[in-house]
Amino acid sequence: MDFIIDASYLAAAILFIIGLKQMSSPVTARRGIVWAGLGMLLATLVTFGTPELLESEHFTVNLSLIIAGIAIGGGYAWVSGKRVAMTDMPQMIAMYNGMGGGAAATIAAVELLKAGEANPGAGAAAYLGVDVAILAILGAVIGTISFSGSIIAWAKLDGRLYLNKIVPGQHIVNALLAIATVVFAILVYFSVDLTTIAIFFALALILGIFITVPVGGADMPVIISLFNALTGLAVGFEGYVLGNAAMIIAGIVVGSAGSLLTHLMAVAMNRSVANVFFAGVGTGPAAAASGEQEMKEIQAQDAGILMAFADQAIIIPGYGMAVAQAQHKIWELVQLLNERGVKVKFAIHPVAGRMPGHMNVLLAEAGVPYDMIYDMEDINADFKNTTVTLIIGANDVVNPSAKTDTSSPLYGMPILDAMDTDNVIVVKRGRGAGFSGVENPLFFADNTKMLFGDGQKAANELIQAVKEL
Repeated sequence: MDFIIDASYLAAAILFIIGLKQMSSPVTARRGIVWAGLGMLLATLVTFGTPELLESEHFTVNLSLIIAGIAIGGGYAWVSGKRVAMTDMPQMIAMYNGMGGGAAATIAAVELLKAGEANPGAGAAAYLGVDVAILAILGAVIGTISFSGSIIAWAKLDGRLYLNKIVPGQHIVNALLAIATVVFAILVYFSVDLTTIAIFFALALILGIFITVPVGGADMPVIISLFNALTGLAVGFEGYVLGNAAMIIAGIVVGSAGSLLTHLMAVAMNRSVANVFFAGVGTGPAAAASGEQEMKEIQAQDAGILMAFADQAIIIPGYGMAVAQAQHKIWELVQLLNERGVKVKFAIHPVAGRMPGHMNVLLAEAGVPYDMIYDMEDINADFKNTTVTLIIGANDVVNPSAKTDTSSPLYGMPILDAMDTDNVIVVKRGRGAGFSGVENPLFFADNTKMLFGDGQKAANELIQAVKEL
């Protein structure tokens, strides 16, 4: 029986790895999710046959709780997954990621409480062993921080929280909280009891909240990715504590993939992860536009004519397109332009939207072929040979201040070089700054015209303009 269980866990881990690999490409992402889901189903079913469950004196109660938990959690996830709007996908990812961290922290709490009951006054190491105790405590800290931090990320993304700091000297307070958390982690290791454990977890929860609140809105994609990596690590650590191979492998795979993605996104912004936590890009007021510059408006009829007679057009989508749910209309516009012989490409910045791959998901939902979607490094050279670039709902990822203004919070971040295009049309609801709160000089440039209004309404007007030619 043990051999079957171990072999099944190994098979589940292989399915996780295959699924994750296939998720790296839009072409195979859907299949990858299915493979990973099968791995999770296998691991879950096999767990019902483990000796720890079958030989438990509370077998009936434990089995009932497990089934009830799967039914409630799975049922809610199924319903919410079906109903969630694509614009709310980042919030859902943040919340579900936090639940994973919370689950890992709960496992650690149970094991530490067992240690306290078995050896009152003694440390966790006395009951669990040195290596297991260390990993249990690390998993507890990491999982708890990921849990509370992800909830704050969800609240910010969902427009429910606008705080940029909780107390004066926020970063100093955060450092003190971190020190206190480490102190109580050491206390748990050497002398575990209910009060110490409760304070330890409370400090970790508060720390997760306090370190996430100051993070700027423009940095949320990086934070979501980082918490995903932390959740994976916590699951891997707690898998070791439980002696569960599937949890160990799955946690390590998720943790390493999330860490790599976080690093790549930070590189794409030319910033370190530490800078993301401390810089607070997107928490301050928008910088004022220099001089007496004014945005030059264009009507949809004129914009449609300009695009219809272009040799090549590039479309840069952003979160504004997601909010307006305009991706289907944009694809309809592209099809009309293709019929007129206009070559159209989509340009995607690594941190466009509110989570990694957000724009790719939206465009795939609309039916845009993958070979029309280009990453930043693959398309930047094309802007100089492009007649018109249509920017819909994007701001910071095309801001030339990142290249020219050393005082800008965005300085050094690689951007899409839309300013090199002959003509730039920006679809924007208003005249305000972007999510980072940084004014965009591109919007005042001589080759830029603003098409004000909701993204879907603007796309409809552009479609009508092209059809009338």
